[in-house]
Amino acid sequence: MTMTLPANASHEQAIAATRHWLERAVIGLNLCPFAKGVHSRGQVRYVVSDATEDESLLADLERELHALVAVAPDEIDTTLLIHPRVLNDFEDFVAFLDLVNVVLRTQQLEGILQVASFHPAYAFAETDADDITNCTNRAPFPTLHLLREASLDRAVAAFPDAALIYERNMETLRELGSDGWQALGVGAPAGEGK
Repeated sequence: MTMTLPANASHEQAIAATRHWLERAVIGLNLCPFAKGVHSRGQVRYVVSDATEDESLLADLERELHALVAVAPDEIDTTLLIHPRVLNDFEDFVAFLDLVNVVLRTQQLEGILQVASFHPAYAFAETDADDITNCTNRAPFPTLHLLREASLDRAVAAFPDAALIYERNMETLRELGSDGWQALGVGAPAGEGK
C-alpha cells in the first residue's frame, strides 16, 4: 500500500503522522533502542520535502545532509526527511537509494553520515510483501533517516548485543502480528492515503 498526501495537506500533518509512528512503533515497540534518547531530548529534526521528482528530492537531501553536519549533535542529532509526494512506488524508492549513496560519496560525507530508509510498502528482499517483519522499516510516508556515524557508534557501543536488534525486532513483530500493527495506528492519517 502506498501513502500519499493530497496537494492541500500540510507539512504539520506529515510531521505529526511521522512523530506518532516514531513514538508508537519505533520507540513504543523498542525497534530502535537508540531512538528514545534523541527523541526525549528533542534532537530529532523533521523536514518535509515538497519534491515531486527525484532531482528535487536529491537537492533537499543534500541541503539536509549539510544542515545536519553544520549543527552540534546535542542540538540536532538526526533528521527525518519525509517526502510524501515522490517515490511512493517502493521499487522506485529502492532504486533512488543508489543515488543517496552517490550523494554521500560526492559530498565527502561517507563515514560522517549515513542514511537509513523507511517506506510504507517496505519489503525485505527475502520476504513476501505482506510479511509482518517488513514493518520494521515501514513508516507512514517515504522517509530518509539521516544519522551521524559517531552518534550511532556511541549508541552501539553502549548497547549490549546490538547485533541482535534486527533479530529481536523480527520476533517482536511476529508476536505483535498484523492486527497488533494495525492497532498502533501508525499509517498515513485517515483520508490522506490510498
